[in-house]
Amino acid sequence: MQDQDSLVEYGFRRVIITITAILCALLEIVDTTIVNVALNDMKGSLGATLTDVAWVITAYAIANVIVIPMTSWLSKQFGRRNYFAASIIIFTVASFLCGNANNIWELVAFRFIQGLGGGALLVTAQTIITESYPIAKRGMAQAIYGMGVIVGPTLGPPLGGYIVDNFSWPYIFYINIPIGILATILTLIFVKSPKYGEKLKASQVDWMGIILLATFIGSLQYVLEHGQQDDWFADPIITTLSVMSVFGFILFIWRESVYKHPIVNLSVLKDSNLRIGTIMTFILGFGLFGSTFIIPIYTQSVLGFTATQAGMLLIPSSITTGLMMPVIGRLLQKGVPQKYLVTGGFLTFFLYSLWMYLVMTPDTGIEHFFWPLVVRGIGLGLLFVPITTLSLSTLVGKDIGEGAAFTGMTRQLGGSFGIAIITTLIARWSQQHRVDLIPNIAATDPTVQQRLHGLQQMFMSKGFSFNESLQKAYHMLDLSVSKQAIVLTYMDVFLYLGVLFLLCIPFVLLIKKGAGKINGGAAH
Repeated sequence: MQDQDSLVEYGFRRVIITITAILCALLEIVDTTIVNVALNDMKGSLGATLTDVAWVITAYAIANVIVIPMTSWLSKQFGRRNYFAASIIIFTVASFLCGNANNIWELVAFRFIQGLGGGALLVTAQTIITESYPIAKRGMAQAIYGMGVIVGPTLGPPLGGYIVDNFSWPYIFYINIPIGILATILTLIFVKSPKYGEKLKASQVDWMGIILLATFIGSLQYVLEHGQQDDWFADPIITTLSVMSVFGFILFIWRESVYKHPIVNLSVLKDSNLRIGTIMTFILGFGLFGSTFIIPIYTQSVLGFTATQAGMLLIPSSITTGLMMPVIGRLLQKGVPQKYLVTGGFLTFFLYSLWMYLVMTPDTGIEHFFWPLVVRGIGLGLLFVPITTLSLSTLVGKDIGEGAAFTGMTRQLGGSFGIAIITTLIARWSQQHRVDLIPNIAATDPTVQQRLHGLQQMFMSKGFSFNESLQKAYHMLDLSVSKQAIVLTYMDVFLYLGVLFLLCIPFVLLIKKGAGKINGGAAH
């Protein structure tokens, strides 16, 4: 137990370590979303198709998700401080190479390397922060970490929009370089490594586990990212990779349960709080990344916002979450049970989804989104810290890093599942709504005739002929039907997201009584 307590820091050192860890978590997360805004410019300057450019996101996500479960093991092999510093250096150098890429596939390769460095930053930052605070202050530690994790995805789009509008896309990678250099120096000076005992010889390393993990997670991530655009199982690549993912998963679980030195320690999942926390983290990722993804697309495609406007829209939500974090941390320190806060969070998220469902029209303005998004910010604050603290609350020593790796991986996968399912639903449902709406526009309906006549007169007054004006009037009517179908689809998506959050509440109430109380006794 001595080792566990020797990592707790006080005063100035703890402040510096916390800032370093959050800087690294922010670097990683901002980079996940900042690219979305720049895809169009990359497409133009690198002469790539939209499908090629999508790989800039996919490659990063695949590398990220493969390395996250391995971070705890890699920390033990190389020492946490060395591994953390090496990851920052890999990430920073890869950022420089991304900015200098000459063609799309160079950029994709460098993004993959950047993702390998980045995956470690998130989980190791969380472990370092958790262990630097005494048990009684763990809730506050997770609140501080949470501010970085929640604000990060929202900072990406407006920051990316600003850089792309005022400079050029390579600068979204170059801004990582000074931060990376500073974080590396601070890590080498201040971060300590726990003593883990023996390192493994090369012959003892679980190479088979590494290959199976990469196969299972890499294939799954590809299927989720490309499923909708390739029409899911109609595409042989998607089908093959889905089969590989399922078999890879089964073999990986078998391998890790029988091998003496597993790359991922599954036994840590015997902790019931971590198990429930992992499921809830998956749903949190689904809701966090799903709603962060859906709002910019809706506002840009339906309401005609620019990328910067769409990014700015999410800022009130982030500020609210940031303000909530310390409050939640304090409530946890005072002994308010996590399950009540999480229940409140899921209820708040349900209210947010319902409110979005009610305010959506083809003419919804910025002012209609403000309060629902503030409610979303409150919901995220109530969910993030209690779920993270709960997941790691009864773990000690090296298990903390392994628990953090599980929650980190499930949050990323939850986000990927969320985005894949939402994009599929939007594509399928908007077609269905269009089919359902068409019969309501009968040519014999006086209202429809009146509308067509009005549009036709408008075009004729602009100098078009009788027939041209009629064609244009029909086209305008067709566009408004399509727009209506898309709005109805987004309404459905929000409604179902809301129902999903409501269904989580019974799971939360299963949490053991007294589980994850933050007190000194938890350490022994």
